[in-house]
Amino acid sequence: MNLLSATQALGNQIALRTTDPRHIGGTAGAAVYGRDKAPAADLEAGFGRLFFQSLGQVNDLQVRAQDLSQALITDPDSVDIHDVTVALAEANLALSMSKAVIDRAIRAYREIVNIR
Repeated sequence: MNLLSATQALGNQIALRTTDPRHIGGTAGAAVYGRDKAPAADLEAGFGRLFFQSLGQVNDLQVRAQDLSQALITDPDSVDIHDVTVALAEANLALSMSKAVIDRAIRAYREIVNIR
């Protein structure tokens, strides 16, 4: 078990390390605590890039599911039905989650606009 040393914890700020390469990196958290001054434009560009990358992944899942479905129709022996079912379920889940996140973001934007 890795415990924090006194130099790693300072008040309510704790220096975290990335243990998984899939974690979001960058300067967003550092800029909040004043450790690194990142321009707002860089943070917005990072969020936009992450957002469009995620939408691209959802699109890739949709295209893969469609390709497997077409392959199942044209040449049923080349594709396993379970692969098609899993691909369709993954694409449906990704699309549903994306829709929920976008709806929530739109709702939050409307609430911010309506604050007086």
